[in-house]
Amino acid sequence: MIHIVKPRETLTSLSFDYRLPLSTLIAANPTIVNPNILYVGQPITIPNLRDPSEIPYRIEISITKRTLTLKNNEAVVKVYPIAVGKMLTATPQGEFVIVNREPNPGGPFGAMWLSLSKIHYGIHGTNDPSSIGKSVSLGCVRMHNKDVLELARIVPNGTAVSISL
Repeated sequence: MIHIVKPRETLTSLSFDYRLPLSTLIAANPTIVNPNILYVGQPITIPNLRDPSEIPYRIEISITKRTLTLKNNEAVVKVYPIAVGKMLTATPQGEFVIVNREPNPGGPFGAMWLSLSKIHYGIHGTNDPSSIGKSVSLGCVRMHNKDVLELARIVPNGTAVSISL
């Protein structure tokens, strides 16, 4: 897939966000002369990740409604209730993709972890189902375990995730 560089992004920050070794990003982008200098709008190849435009699914998250909407070619497939970040640890807004997944990550992350292309953030299950519908997380999106497992069965890595108020 192609990532378009945003302000303050570096190859190092992108390697963290996409969970790739820096050397892998450098190798995938041979036209970069100086890996310490990127410019806003620069296209960066992210290897081994499907381009979101090739995937019919899209996830739209509403922080204020506390819903995750799964779409297939713009048709709503399902709307799930979620928990979001609290005031001091708000869920980040923006455009992301699912970069990888981990079943049964343990602890408060429930039955599945879907990593977003922003380090430390993901969509995951929970060991506290009473938190769904509330602003209680450290910024991640929490779902009921059965819901996150269903979502993970449907959407591949590379699926676009839009988070807005």
